Amino acid sequence: MKVLIVEDELYNQRMLQGMLKQLRPHWTIAAITDSVADTVAWLQNNHPDLIFMDIQLVDGICFSIFERIQINQPIVFTTAYDNYAIQAFKVNSIHYLLKPIKELELEQAINKFERNQKVIRHETDYSELLKAIRDGEKKYRTRFMIQAGTAYYKLEVSDIAYFYSENKITFGVMFQGKEHSIDFTLDALEEELNPDTFFRANRQLMVNINAVQKFEDYFGGKLALKLTPPFKESITVSRLKNAAFKTWIGK
Repeated sequence: MKVLIVEDELYNQRMLQGMLKQLRPHWTIAAITDSVADTVAWLQNNHPDLIFMDIQLVDGICFSIFERIQINQPIVFTTAYDNYAIQAFKVNSIHYLLKPIKELELEQAINKFERNQKVIRHETDYSELLKAIRDGEKKYRTRFMIQAGTAYYKLEVSDIAYFYSENKITFGVMFQGKEHSIDFTLDALEEELNPDTFFRANRQLMVNINAVQKFEDYFGGKLALKLTPPFKESITVSRLKNAAFKTWIGK
């Protein structure tokens, strides 16, 4: 099984590539392209079995690819857009994954492809989807409202060093060390917070890049993190996310 990844962000390229290798080690990543022009050029001489395609590329919206070349392979679109755009995907029965891509959702998409290799053809009318994307640009959360007794306060996202989950409760730890209960799961926060600033280190923890003091190689290809303020337990980033974390730090 040969796969083409069309994605313009190195972090997302490595994350998706790592997940695919973990879930389907016998598949081959035939190529990774990051633009409309490069994708068209590659597809003119190559024929993958499946394509994962980002919506917004370095030189424009990916749908212009279909105006230049006929594609008969199945496509799973990846997107950071939500709300109206996602509704448009559903209405048009188009396969999609919402960024940040979760391993479980990726596996579900793969299973769906393996059960029913539906083809998304270049004749598909993307006008409704394009309108939804242009009307619904991704906006990330900048603050939270919290309650203390009968009073309400706001927390600026930029003041939060990391979030952690314990006994199904999510806490936000401020840079000065104070903790607040946050009425969001970590999965929900992945969609609410800017991925340039926050990284899901593991199932328990999501960190602000400004809270990462240092990190070191650890057993089994993992990374050990040291945060400011310190977390009460040791923190590791999985082998699967190792490369993606390093890319995120170096952006």
